[in-house]
Amino acid sequence: MNESGVSIRYIKGIGPARAALFERLGVLTVDDLLRYYPRGWEDRRLGRKIAAGDNSLAVLKVKIGETSFQERRGRLGVFKAEATDENGRSYTAVWFKRMAFGYDSFAQLKKSVLPGRELLLIARTDADIFGNTGPLRVEEYYEPGSPEAELHAGRIVPVYPLTDGLNAKFVRQAVHNALAQYAPSDETLPLSLLRKRHLPELGSSVRGMHFPQDDAALENARKRLAYEEFFTLACAWAIKRRQTRAQSKPQKYEVRKTLLTPFRNQLGFEFTAAQKRVINEIFSDLESARPMTRLLQGDVGSGKTVVALSALLLAAENGHQGVFMAPTEILAEQHYLTMKKFLRGLPVRFELLTSATPKAARKKILAGAADGSINMLVGTHALLEDNVAFSALRLAVIDEQHRFGVKQRAALRRKSDCADLLVMTATPIPRTLALALYGDLDISSIDELPPGRIPIQTMQLPEAAAFDKVREQLSQGRQAYIVHPVIDESKLPELKAVTAEFEELSKAVFPEFRLAMLHGRMKAAEKAGVMDAFSKGEINALVATPVIEVGIDVKNATVMLVRNAERFGLASLHQLRGRVGRGAAQSFCILSTHSKSADALSRLDTICSTSDGFKIGEADMELRGHGEFMGERQHGDSDFAAADLSRDRELLEWALADRDALFSSDPDLSAPENQAFKKRLSALYTRRWHLIDFQ
Repeated sequence: MNESGVSIRYIKGIGPARAALFERLGVLTVDDLLRYYPRGWEDRRLGRKIAAGDNSLAVLKVKIGETSFQERRGRLGVFKAEATDENGRSYTAVWFKRMAFGYDSFAQLKKSVLPGRELLLIARTDADIFGNTGPLRVEEYYEPGSPEAELHAGRIVPVYPLTDGLNAKFVRQAVHNALAQYAPSDETLPLSLLRKRHLPELGSSVRGMHFPQDDAALENARKRLAYEEFFTLACAWAIKRRQTRAQSKPQKYEVRKTLLTPFRNQLGFEFTAAQKRVINEIFSDLESARPMTRLLQGDVGSGKTVVALSALLLAAENGHQGVFMAPTEILAEQHYLTMKKFLRGLPVRFELLTSATPKAARKKILAGAADGSINMLVGTHALLEDNVAFSALRLAVIDEQHRFGVKQRAALRRKSDCADLLVMTATPIPRTLALALYGDLDISSIDELPPGRIPIQTMQLPEAAAFDKVREQLSQGRQAYIVHPVIDESKLPELKAVTAEFEELSKAVFPEFRLAMLHGRMKAAEKAGVMDAFSKGEINALVATPVIEVGIDVKNATVMLVRNAERFGLASLHQLRGRVGRGAAQSFCILSTHSKSADALSRLDTICSTSDGFKIGEADMELRGHGEFMGERQHGDSDFAAADLSRDRELLEWALADRDALFSSDPDLSAPENQAFKKRLSALYTRRWHLIDFQ
């Protein structure tokens, strides 16, 4: 792209102050902004029929008639205008605003919306199947033919992720200005690939992604940009893999058994054959001359944590430091408690570092990490921040992390260029997805559960029967999880807030038992206190959001009740189910729903019919798409902005095949037709993310 490295402050209308706001979104350069793709699009073409339903979009060219204004209770101002569209149909247009003190909030509106004037209205309304509408709740209005109207109305408009201080219209205008000033003209992909795959060129694709002429143009643009994302990242992973295998790491490992033998002796159980196989694979990597880059996948309850501890102990035996990183503080705390249990009495120092760590303790921990007296540090990805320094960080274990992508790899590389890396996941990942997300990693699988595990009974039950089943288990001295999908009240009436639900459950449904609440907005110390009490059996049932999806291990918990289960993906339901069934007693996973949706009920039937995590992972990707499969993601957290792994499997297969063919014929990308692509690859993954060394 022309001038792609130019700061966005030089785009018309942005400047230094707004550039700082864009930086919050990860947008620093013109290239960043042009590739800051919309999260959706809104069809604002004139003549579109108003769909039946509540809050339907209406785009109308109208002539204004009588206007009126009134102030309601609570200083709410209401401005009304009678309006007639080009077909002679009459509407009432309404604007709502809070009245301000000291000036007229409606002054501009009263000057612009005048009888006899023509306007373009972007509004919301409630419409029935016969085409009858209620008042038009106006969101935006424009003078027909004005530059603003040409940009924001009468077309398919992009809708972008926002941040405080940047509204939708401004971001749309900024992207439009960027396209006008710095129109992409230089092609980044080899032309032979564009011809082979019948893909459009870069310039029209970027324009079409932001401001498509129609649905077909949008899909063509998205397809080309998605392919480019797959192909570019696949090539970066291939180079990374090649460079890693050519690298010599300074750290040496030798199985001394000074920590490993006492660790295994006090576990109280034998490793499964799969655990032994995987430990051998990991130890072989660690003992080799090149850095380990390995993905460990295993179903819930398969024993990944003790495998990771074995690797960390081998590092400690050899004087190396290790980190154990989790995506949430609750999971980090659970790993720390597991360490306390299994490493008790061993001459190894391990610490937990989270936002809840007291200031004095934090200071000591940071000093211990820096001077090497701490062998293992447990926490979230905050461990990769600049203020955490290590003496000899040589092993990083990343648990339950589907988002450990390019940015996180870059942060780890800054800490230790040759660190051995073990990424773990409890959501078995389909092969093509693993190749896309973890293309430079070798893959190990724990494909069996520890012996003696009783299969969990999964069932759909009406609410009353579900409560009876929970009560039955609690009466036997067991414990339960009751999970809800949200914290705040939702517009959907059946989706109650966990806070309100906790009050109802504790007072009206289970008054004879001790209940506690757990959700992600609680302070870390509060969450730790609740989990500690639940682990000790002081709490009978935990009413929670999916914050308990991973990492919680309470053997006395035998029932998992998931309310509004249709709101969860299959992978999430499978993870929740894995919180029970960890002891010797029969356990139950109960799904409750009021949904009549055939798709939702089919999804719940799937989770009831199988406990095979690989089948569930494949089904979940097919049903929900990779964004939801991988968990909620903010814009910029993903390595893909245009691509969708659930719908773009063919594009991914193309990209992987084309990558292999390219490096087979031109491993250094020295051919003239590959120079532009090499430049793009280097700009992204060498100069920006420092993932590879490629000039």
